[in-house]
Amino acid sequence: MPELLLVDDEPGIQHAFRRALQKDDWILRSAGTADAAVSEFRRARPDVVVLDVHLPDATGLETFRRLRDLDARIPVILITGHGTTELAIQAIKEGAFEYLLKPVELPHLRETLDRAHRSGSAMRTPAVMAEIEDAPAGGDYLLGRCAAMQEVYKAIGRVAAQDVTVLILGESGTGKELIARAIYQHSRRSEKPFLAINCAAIPENLLESELFGHEKGSFTGADRKRIGKFEQCHGGTIFLDEIGEMSPLTQAKILRLIQEQSFERVGGTETIRTDVRLIAATNADLAKLVDEGRYRRDLYFRLNVFSICLPPLRVRGDDVAILVEHYLRSFSHELNKPVKELTPDVLAAFRAYAWPGNIRELQSVLKQALLRMTGTVMLVDFLPPLLTGATPVGAPLPAAGGPMEWDRFVADRIGAGSSDLYGEALERMEREVLVRLLKHTRGNQLQAAKILGITRGSLRTKIRALGIKIAQSVWSDDDRAE
Repeated sequence: MPELLLVDDEPGIQHAFRRALQKDDWILRSAGTADAAVSEFRRARPDVVVLDVHLPDATGLETFRRLRDLDARIPVILITGHGTTELAIQAIKEGAFEYLLKPVELPHLRETLDRAHRSGSAMRTPAVMAEIEDAPAGGDYLLGRCAAMQEVYKAIGRVAAQDVTVLILGESGTGKELIARAIYQHSRRSEKPFLAINCAAIPENLLESELFGHEKGSFTGADRKRIGKFEQCHGGTIFLDEIGEMSPLTQAKILRLIQEQSFERVGGTETIRTDVRLIAATNADLAKLVDEGRYRRDLYFRLNVFSICLPPLRVRGDDVAILVEHYLRSFSHELNKPVKELTPDVLAAFRAYAWPGNIRELQSVLKQALLRMTGTVMLVDFLPPLLTGATPVGAPLPAAGGPMEWDRFVADRIGAGSSDLYGEALERMEREVLVRLLKHTRGNQLQAAKILGITRGSLRTKIRALGIKIAQSVWSDDDRAE
């Protein structure tokens, strides 16, 4: 369980925190003075610190600076009473994670603690290239022996120590943040903060403020000054995921930041200078977006100083078996569901599936299978319908687009963390139509093309892309996904 160090000399605040977190998975430690806080911090190395800015033996930012000197990677959240926000703002400038105003609202507290814990874990949990490094306990592993992954490991080794911008390319779920963490942890900035921001998860009108901060009154709802991530992470590394999801204005400010390491807060005129390393990632084709006029060409060239391309899971061959073994070992311990054996048809199902959601989807499927499993042997019956639900053409197929079937498909894809559900649904519908039509024409592609209203060449391209096989019967390599 994560550990929280609460530093506050008010017994009422300590009692309130204990009550608020008693049902949550937190171990709460407390200290009432700056000296006690430093001593407990040194001893326990907590996951998150919540620090009152006024203590009986310390003034202002002294305690925060002492904690930061011990380990800058442990997030510190300031809690402040009325009239002390300037101190909190200064602490954020110096790298504090966040500040909360008393009285602290419980939902906001829990959300902030969760974000801080995830951020701290990303900094301190090793991202290990297991094929070339010793694997410490509790690390997150970059696993794979295929040629494409070996190139990824080499690329990390080449660029980690160089203080240049890196662009990580790859489909959703391939592990781009893990690559960013590996670069950070092998860099000269590894003792400084690392912040990860998903640009697609923040509304466009708020992303600029999140990254660069804003002045009080700069827009409706800006009731106080906010320090942005680039100012907060001075000296450290920022990972911007889904870098393609930015407005033209934000793109321009990112370009200036890369070129000059300076920016202005939203609504402000003061030029802020910072020193951050930028690692960016996207599953979009940035070159295509540039050609379409939707992305700045100069920013694309600035981001693409050094690029690392992650292979999708479907082309990684025997790496699937390696990943299955690793995650089964991890998840079986986590869920208390020991697995002694996988039957051959289970491994065959994993190898045959196309994994549109990549490693994130593989993890989801393994957890679902473990939760369904009885005994200690993993049977194909325990795999979710995502891998086993389809039927070859020789047997009756479920009605295309039936509500129950589509409900299950959508639920499975959401559970797998899909970020391209629309495209996946279109592909599924196209596969179902083609398989049924080719069954109707007994594999006659010319007749099928006429019914579809497309050329025979287009049909052949679709058949190859969708993995449909035509022999005495018609089926798809991805039938298990239907």
